[in-house]
Amino acid sequence: MKILITGGAGFIGSAVARQAVRDGHDVVVVDALTYAACLDNLEPISNAPNYVFEQANICDGPAINDLFARHAPDVVMHLAAESHVDRSIDGPADFMQTNIMGTFQMLESARAYWLANDRPVNFRFHHISTDEVYGTLGDTGLFTEDTPYAPNSPYSASKAASDHLVRAWAETYGLPVVLTNCSNNYGPYHFPEKLIPVVIIKALAGDAIPVYGKGENVRDWLYVEDHADALLTVVQKGALGRTYNIGGENEATNIDLVRMICALLDELRPAKKPYADLITFVADRPGHDLRYAIDPSRIRDELGWRPSVTLEQGLRKTVQWYLDNEQWWRNLQNRDGVGKRLGAG
Repeated sequence: MKILITGGAGFIGSAVARQAVRDGHDVVVVDALTYAACLDNLEPISNAPNYVFEQANICDGPAINDLFARHAPDVVMHLAAESHVDRSIDGPADFMQTNIMGTFQMLESARAYWLANDRPVNFRFHHISTDEVYGTLGDTGLFTEDTPYAPNSPYSASKAASDHLVRAWAETYGLPVVLTNCSNNYGPYHFPEKLIPVVIIKALAGDAIPVYGKGENVRDWLYVEDHADALLTVVQKGALGRTYNIGGENEATNIDLVRMICALLDELRPAKKPYADLITFVADRPGHDLRYAIDPSRIRDELGWRPSVTLEQGLRKTVQWYLDNEQWWRNLQNRDGVGKRLGAG
C-alpha cells in the first residue's frame, strides 16, 4: 500500500510510519512540525527508499489537495491532533482548530480525491482517536465500541467531534472509513510532557516527581509499537464503517505506575536513595477522569490482534530506551511548556 500518515512526526504517528516502512509499504508522512513533533522520531527510516516527508498543516486545504494529487495514496491514516489534556485546559482554541477543522479538511480532501479517481474500492480513511471520548468509568466496567460518548475535557470533546465527523462522512457521502479508539500509549519517543517520560526525566534529575491528587486515577496502558501494529492491522483487515477499540489489557493506578518506574530506575540507574522518595502529590487536574479501561474483544475476535507485551515488559523497554537516548529528550527540554505544570485551571 501507499499510506499517507498525518501527524507522522509525533509519538504514535512516527511509530506507525516506522512499522509501515519496515513492512514494505510506501509511506508519506505529513506533519506541520508543531511543538510536539520531532523529525528525530523518523530518523530510523529517514534514508528508506519507500519513505517521503511532507511538511504541511492539515487545515491548509490547497496543500492537502496537492499532496493527494501528487502522492495518490491508497490509504489515509489520520493521526494529526493536539493531544495533551493539560494544554487543552489552558488553551482550547488550538484543539478545536486542529482536531475538528483539520479533520473536516482531511475528510473533504480525501472525498474529493476518492471521487476524482472513480471511488477506488481499496481506498480507506482510517481515523485514529482516543478512549477519552467515552468519559470516565467507575471502579468496574469497560469501554466498548457501543459506550455512549461523554467527553469531559476540551481535548476529548474535540476528538469526539472529529469521530462524529468521520462517521457522518461515511454515512452521508459513502466515504470508506474505519475508526479506532485507543487507551493511553507509552514507549520510545514519547514527548516529555506526558506522565511516563515526566517521571523518568524528573527522577534522573533528582527533582520532585509530581503525581496528581492521590494517584488513584486508573489507565489502561498500551505500548506504542503494539498500537502501531494494531492500527496497520485495522486499516488492512477492518470492516468498513467499523470502530475498533484498542487496549493494552494493562490497567494500573497512576501511583502504582510511578512506583514501577522508580523501581526499574533503581535497578537500571541506581541513585543514593530510592527514586520513589521523590514522589510528590500535587493538586489534581480539573475534571480529571477517574478510570479508563477498554474491552478489546472486537479487535481480538474479528482481526486476531492482541498486545505483545505486558505493562512490566513494556515499561522496562521504555525506561531503558530513555536511558539510552538521553540526547533525544534533552533536545526537547526547551520547547514551550515542557517541564512546567500546565492545565491547573
